[in-house]
Amino acid sequence: MNRYPLWKNILIGLILCFGLIYTLPNFFGEVPAVQVSSGKATLKLEAALIQRLEKSLQEADIVHTGVFMDENSIRFRFDGTETQLHAKDVIERNLNPDVKDPSYVVALNLLSASPKWLTDIAALPMYLGLDLRGGVHFLLEVDMVGAINNRLDSTSADLRSLLRDKRIRHAGIKREGSTIHLRFRDAGQREEARKAILGSTADLQLADRDDAADDLKLIASLTPIAQKNIRDFAIKQNITTLNNRINELGVAEPVIQQQGADRIVVQLPGVQDVAKAKDLLGRTATLEIRMVDDDLGALDAAQRGQVPFGTELYTERGGPPLLVKTDVMLTGDRLTDAQPGFDSQSNEPAVFLNFDSAGSRIFRDLTRDNVGKRMAILLIEKGKGEVVTAPVIRTEIGGGRVQISGRMTTTEANDIALLLRAGSLAAPMQIIEERTVGPSLGAENIAKGFNSTLWGFVAIAVFMAIYYMLFGVVSVLALSANLMLLIALLSLLQATLTLPGIAAMALTLGMAIDANVLINERIREEIANGATPQAAITTGYDRAFDTILDSNITTLIAGIALLVFGSGPVRGFAVVHCLGILTSMFSAILVSRMLINFIYGRQRKITALSIG
Repeated sequence: MNRYPLWKNILIGLILCFGLIYTLPNFFGEVPAVQVSSGKATLKLEAALIQRLEKSLQEADIVHTGVFMDENSIRFRFDGTETQLHAKDVIERNLNPDVKDPSYVVALNLLSASPKWLTDIAALPMYLGLDLRGGVHFLLEVDMVGAINNRLDSTSADLRSLLRDKRIRHAGIKREGSTIHLRFRDAGQREEARKAILGSTADLQLADRDDAADDLKLIASLTPIAQKNIRDFAIKQNITTLNNRINELGVAEPVIQQQGADRIVVQLPGVQDVAKAKDLLGRTATLEIRMVDDDLGALDAAQRGQVPFGTELYTERGGPPLLVKTDVMLTGDRLTDAQPGFDSQSNEPAVFLNFDSAGSRIFRDLTRDNVGKRMAILLIEKGKGEVVTAPVIRTEIGGGRVQISGRMTTTEANDIALLLRAGSLAAPMQIIEERTVGPSLGAENIAKGFNSTLWGFVAIAVFMAIYYMLFGVVSVLALSANLMLLIALLSLLQATLTLPGIAAMALTLGMAIDANVLINERIREEIANGATPQAAITTGYDRAFDTILDSNITTLIAGIALLVFGSGPVRGFAVVHCLGILTSMFSAILVSRMLINFIYGRQRKITALSIG
C-alpha cells in the first residue's frame, strides 16, 4: 500500500501552508504612503507623534488605511495618490512650520497593501529591482590618481609623527607630485630617518638627493605593489562609503557593485529624482586639519593675488580671509565617528568628532607642539575646501575627541556629521553614464514577465493533463506548489526580483516538470513490464529518484557557479534558479507522491492507473 505516515503528511501540509502565507503579500500590491523621519540627529521619533499627526489628518478629513512605526520612520498608508499628496502637505505644515529649517523629513513612499496580520508575522513582499519598479542607474568612474594622492597626503602626516616620536630632526616634509620630499641638514639624521621609515612600513621606496651641502633630501615614493593595493582599496572603500551613505539616507535596497577595474554601478530603485540622486552620490566630505599662517604681510600679499608658496587662501565660515598652509596634519581617514550636538558653553550647533588611536596620537602631538597658534579645520566637499573653524590652540588636547563649532546652523551640523560619519571617499568619482527607468516602464515589464510565466505554466498544464491524464493533473498541482514555495522563499529572504529573476522562474517551471515526467514514464514502464499498479507507483518513484537527484545536483552546481562568479543580473538569475531547484525537488517528489497516495493509497484492488 502506498501511504505516508501521518507525521510526514502533516509536515508537508505545514510547509505548503507556510508557502501560501508568505506568498500572499506579493498579490496585494503596493499603495501610496507618506513617510516621516527625523531630520536632525538630536530629534527622536516618539509614539506621541503618531497621535499628533492622526489628529491633524482627521481635522483635514483625510483617512489613512494604516500606520506603521519603526526606529527610523513613521509611515501612513492611503488609498490613492491624491489623498497621499494632500496628506503630505498637511503633515509637512504640521511638522515643519519653518520651511528653511525643517525638523522632519516628509517624503512620498510606497507600502505593501498586505493586511496587518501578515505584516505582524513578517510576511512581506519581495523587493522589486530597478527594471521592475523604476528608478535611476549610474555608472561612476573612480579617479585612481586622486586615490594615490590622498594616500600620499596621509603618509606625509604619518612620517611627521614618526620622526617626531623617534626624535629625528628634519627641515621639512612636503608632497611634490607623486613623491614625498623629506629635507635634512645632516647626513646622519637622514640615515636615521631612512632606517626608521623602512622599519615602520614596506610601502615606500627611498632615494637620496643632495641639492646642496646643507640641503639633503630623502625622496619617498610608493612601491608598485602599494599602488596596486591602494587602487583596490579605493574601489572597496568607495563602495562601502556609498553603501553607508545611501543606507543612512533611507534608499531601500540599493545595488552598488564594482564593474571592471575602476568603475562602480549604482542602482537606486524607486528614486525618480535624478538631480537628488546625483547630489547624494556626488557629495564627498573629507576633513583636513592644517596650520594657519598668521603672518599679516603674507595674508595681505595673498589678498592681492600673490599667494605665498606652500599656502592657500580661504575664507573662514562667516569670518575674515585666512591663509592656510598646504601641509595636511591630519585627515578624515582617522575618523571613527561624527555626531551633531550643541556646544556646552555657547549652546551653538556643533559636530563632535572621534579619532582612532593613531589619529588621537597625531592630534595630541599637534596641539602640544603648537600651543598659541591657530589651527584650521577644513571640510573638503565636492573638491572645494571651506574653513569651518580656526581656533587658537590653548592647550594639549588628548583623548581623540574634537569639537567643530562656529557659525553653522543645526541643519548644517547634521549634514556635516552625516557625511563624515558615512565615511570619506578614498578617491574622487565622476558619473560617466546615467539613465532613468520610469515607473510605467517598470509596470510594463512586470506585466510582460507575469504573462510569460503564466502562459508557460498554462501550456505545461495542458500538455501534462492531456498526455498523463490524472497523473498529469497531480504533476501540475505539484508544479503549482513549487512556484508558490519559490515565491515564499524569495519573500522570506527579502530578495530583489528583477527581469532575469522572472526569466529564471519561467525556466524553473520547465525544469521542475522534468522530474514528474521521469516519474510518470518510469511508472508506465513498470506497468508495461507486468507490475501491479501499487507496485508500479512505489517502484516508479523509488527508481526515478536517483536520476532526478543526479540531474538536479549538476544543474545546482552550475547555478552556484553563476551565483559565486556572476554579478548584477546574472546573480539575480542564479538566486532564483538555485532556490527553484530546491523547491522543485521537494514538490516533484514529496508533494506529488503525497497526492498520489491520497488518490490510490487506500485502494486495495486497482485495475488500472490514469496515466495515459
